[in-house]
Amino acid sequence: MNLKQKLNTIEVLKKIKQFIAGKDEEIYIVGGFVRDLILQKEKKEIDFLIIGDGPKFAEELSAYLGVKQVTIFKNFGTAHFVYNDYDFEFVGARKESYTKESRNPSVQSASLEEDLCRRDFTINTLAVSLSKKNFGEVIDLFDGINDIKNKIIRTPIDPYITFDDDPLRIMRAFRFASQLQFEVDEKIISASKKLAERLAIVAQERITEEFLKILSSSKPSIGLNLLYRSKVLDVIFPEISNLAGVDQRKDHHHKDVLLHTFQVVDNISEATDNVWLRFTALVHDIAKPHTKRFDENVGWTFHGHEELGSRMMKDIFQRLKLPFHKLSYVERLIRLHLRPIALVDEIVTDSAIRRLIVQAGEDLEDLIILCRADITSKNPKKVSRYLKNYEKVMQKVRDVEEKDKLRAFQSPVRGDEIMKICNIPPSKKVGEIKTAIEEAILEGIIKNEYDDALAYLHKIKEDYLK
Repeated sequence: MNLKQKLNTIEVLKKIKQFIAGKDEEIYIVGGFVRDLILQKEKKEIDFLIIGDGPKFAEELSAYLGVKQVTIFKNFGTAHFVYNDYDFEFVGARKESYTKESRNPSVQSASLEEDLCRRDFTINTLAVSLSKKNFGEVIDLFDGINDIKNKIIRTPIDPYITFDDDPLRIMRAFRFASQLQFEVDEKIISASKKLAERLAIVAQERITEEFLKILSSSKPSIGLNLLYRSKVLDVIFPEISNLAGVDQRKDHHHKDVLLHTFQVVDNISEATDNVWLRFTALVHDIAKPHTKRFDENVGWTFHGHEELGSRMMKDIFQRLKLPFHKLSYVERLIRLHLRPIALVDEIVTDSAIRRLIVQAGEDLEDLIILCRADITSKNPKKVSRYLKNYEKVMQKVRDVEEKDKLRAFQSPVRGDEIMKICNIPPSKKVGEIKTAIEEAILEGIIKNEYDDALAYLHKIKEDYLK
């Protein structure tokens, strides 16, 4: 099926085609919608390019379709409205000029060719006419169709100019490569190296948005490797760049933590779409460079990297403008990511399993997904052994949960009751008594039941009130 036939199967475009039949302007669909039609992907955002007044056309079309809410961006000469679950964006053909200090362009009206020339990548320069005289005709000035077939990201003009004008396009290049699993033209890598520092003029939120889109792609390592190769990772996330490299002393070497990390992210992406679990996979070993030591007897060690890595997250969340309501989740999983494998031993006590259940809380399943993804050995027998070990841990967890239902654990005796029985005001002492009751439950001294906890409170309270 050619593009013209595909356009004729889209119901919303049939109505627009009827409206355009009586218009004199040249109207085109451009960019990502055309690209995704060729790739046979569904996209609900359509960009319309009008050789003329884009916002005026949008207002006339919205009236024809019965849409009451239209947003006009006068400064940029664009308009937007939603119709039948489609996002429609309208713009008049334009050319742009930039200053060094800003990625916000000065805009002038232009021809179709000038407009397509200013776009970021050849795969996004494709235009399809909606006009009556040549409906369905494809305009491909920069060989974008072949680039889609050959799976390569290129810029329509010199990438140095493209990225110097708008440095965020560096991030977009690697994001598209990761999402589409395309190669990137080496000229893009070269220009990115030279202009990585220009990302300083871009709002951190926009950089982070593109970065999270890379993490959300089906194989994030494609984009992550490009960020590293181009030195952009040094600028936007140096703690991850610092994971690269292998040291060797005597017969001891440690694997490249960066390559291991990228593999862990790919592994976890096969198991979950949760971008915050993927982000945790990316940062789970982030403190290894800070904790790396060489022990003559055992070789390389990274003692405490899980605790330090967890503590590093607050500053990283602040700098990257990440949502703080996700901070505790990421901190918790980093802190605990070595814990499950330590509980494989047959002699591990129920209380040790209880502590894992309580500390991981509702994130226990995600923790195990992370631990499984952390297995990057090339030895199938070793991988199989590790996976069986994690299944052993989860079976122990299920056994303990079945026994004492601790997933939503907290002391059955509440703080206000402790204050009343002990005749004390709100204070640190209340917390200490409550913690003592919780510890007794975790150690199996008493059951996780109100009567047992209350009796235990009466038993220990004098020790705390002395």
